[in-house]
Amino acid sequence: MSGLPAPLAEIVDDFAALSDSDKTTLLLELADELPPLPEHLEPAAMEPVPECQSPIFLSVDASNPEAVRLYFSAPREAPTTRGFAAILHQGLDGQPASAIAAVPADFGHELGLSSVVSPLRLRGLAGMLARIKAAIARSG
Repeated sequence: MSGLPAPLAEIVDDFAALSDSDKTTLLLELADELPPLPEHLEPAAMEPVPECQSPIFLSVDASNPEAVRLYFSAPREAPTTRGFAAILHQGLDGQPASAIAAVPADFGHELGLSSVVSPLRLRGLAGMLARIKAAIARSG
């Protein structure tokens, strides 16, 4: 899929090369890699993502449009949601605002997870991306 920042394109390629069971394994491994929040952020001060079935919060720091910072809070009991947050974090954190804004809203379908994750859960990934883009638009 063109138009993706290189780190996100690499993640999409990684998923595309795997079988369904291996895609699930990779998603769960990514969930474990979601970094903790920095001390200055608390979930209560972050934006909720109601499109997700699990309680997830995000914060977007677009004060430097050349390197947008993304922060996520997702419970360990919600590994799918944490995995989606980790995909967005690893794929978009530190990228320019213009590159993030250009990510297609439906890029999540390129991960090939529709056979292993419900459409409702995939909507959560799209909701996170939409909220990131909206925050960038508001700041710029």
